[in-house]
Amino acid sequence: MAAELAALRTADGRPYQLYPLPWARPILDEGRRLAASYANYLIVNGAVLVPAYGDKADDEAARIIGTAHPGREVVQIPCRPLIWQNGSLHCITMQLPAGMI
Repeated sequence: MAAELAALRTADGRPYQLYPLPWARPILDEGRRLAASYANYLIVNGAVLVPAYGDKADDEAARIIGTAHPGREVVQIPCRPLIWQNGSLHCITMQLPAGMI
């Protein structure tokens, strides 16, 4: 997949800057690996909210994501409760169509 991503180009032909992220240690629910991914982060006004799982890789992932988004505050958000529901940080912020609430 890394080679495929490296081959992608922007609309004006430039390569994308890739930032490899670490993996959190596996978090299991009755043998099923939960989706503890640092790629499930959220960009907001002036900040980047980064999932944290109580893992030694949390700080490194936050540092890398901060490098990819200079000028924004990086805020780690504890997300273990969210992955038990099969999602993470970005998932809980998804928009609802008008009239749904």
